Amino acid sequence: MAAILNEAKLRGTEEGGAFADDFVQFLNEAVTAFHAVEAMKLRLLAAGFIQLDDGEEWRLNPMGKYFYTRNGATLVAFTVGGNYRTGDGIVALGAHTDSPCFKIKPVCCTNKDGSLMINTMPYGGGLWHTWFDRDLGVAGRIVVKGPGGALSTKLVRIDDPIARIPNLAIHLTNAEERKAFAPNLHEHCQAILSMDPDIVNVKPKPNEEGVANRLHPALLRMMAQHAGVNSGDIEDMELQLIDTQPSAIGGAGGEMLFSGRLDNLCSAYQTIRAIIDSANDNAKLSAQKTISMVMCFDHEEVGSSSATGAGSPIFMDTISRIVGKLATGGICSSEMMMRTLKKSFVVSIDMAHAKHPNYTGKHDNSMAPRINGGLVIKTNANQRYATHAVSATIFRKLAEMVSCPVQEFTVRSDSGCGSTIGPIIATLSGAMVIDVGTPQFSMHSIREMMGTEDAYNGYVHLKSALVNFADIYAKTTVD
Repeated sequence: MAAILNEAKLRGTEEGGAFADDFVQFLNEAVTAFHAVEAMKLRLLAAGFIQLDDGEEWRLNPMGKYFYTRNGATLVAFTVGGNYRTGDGIVALGAHTDSPCFKIKPVCCTNKDGSLMINTMPYGGGLWHTWFDRDLGVAGRIVVKGPGGALSTKLVRIDDPIARIPNLAIHLTNAEERKAFAPNLHEHCQAILSMDPDIVNVKPKPNEEGVANRLHPALLRMMAQHAGVNSGDIEDMELQLIDTQPSAIGGAGGEMLFSGRLDNLCSAYQTIRAIIDSANDNAKLSAQKTISMVMCFDHEEVGSSSATGAGSPIFMDTISRIVGKLATGGICSSEMMMRTLKKSFVVSIDMAHAKHPNYTGKHDNSMAPRINGGLVIKTNANQRYATHAVSATIFRKLAEMVSCPVQEFTVRSDSGCGSTIGPIIATLSGAMVIDVGTPQFSMHSIREMMGTEDAYNGYVHLKSALVNFADIYAKTTVD
């Protein structure tokens, strides 16, 4: 596939190809929201960002590069422009770390007619039929007890195909069942872990008995082995099924990218790379008048109403804390906050629906984005997206400054519309917000599809937002 990638029509082929390679690597690392945050964290640390503890006092300086995490699945990173003054604006890129999947219930396994089944529950709105007949692993985090009863969490991942949700044979279904294919999410979507009686009926060891009523010894021991801990020290597990097929570059010209979780790890990766690379130029960072921020939230797929979702206080609390720490006297007044938000720009970046060649009638052909056609500006009259004419104009100007293509999207007027974190952030803050995204096929499938060139162009466009917004806003009158 490397030969195909070298022939792909990427911006500045060598740079674009390297970007695509690292993006694929990131996708293969980020199999859960926890693993996505860890992968972003490692890239930030390697770029010189300082990890903060939001439970301790912060010490911030001009030209500083910082980040913190919340519950292991939400990450906020920011840089302070060298020319920032109290009351100047924030340029924030917002994405999310979660994707639809089958999560594993707290009572993790059941014995179903002699088979050991992983007890699943659907997370988000997935295309659940795509999970059938796939080779599945398990990943997430475990809670481990240490000396003196101290508790900690540890990431765990099994890439081996240990589980499967098998289809029912065609001979055992009728025509109506085959036509509808509407599996019952409770009865039909548990995954087979084992049919070996010695594994199904294994008894807990004495040190495992405390959790044996919830965590089956077979799965408990597999998690312990892969995490490098004693099975008796595991207190709980927060796990999900994962596809074992790696992400890959594809298409006859290397123009496509195939992976799970593109919604919304594509956006998360683009935003992290944008803030890292925009901060690498010390001269530009020194001259910058704004605070650049990236917010990658958990729980967007289930409405964002959680302690780590976009509906939480994280966005506003972080801005207030940063502004206060950089202000004389260390206090962010309500006037400072209003001045800051008035001059701020939030880019909510999620994925967008590309025009599907097999379902062209599902699109408004006047606003139907194409794969490898650039980031998509998403507009909805009913405020499912937060875009308005001014934010859209500014975003197009940001594209012009770096010669990036840009596209437009609305749903058909007779169709429903999804939503994003954009309207939530706009409601909480009153800041100027735009909703944009990278076009893709198969949204919410276990295996999604997008354009290789779009990954790179989206990153360039978002980096332009961090670097160039203040200059455009200075020439803009907004009441």
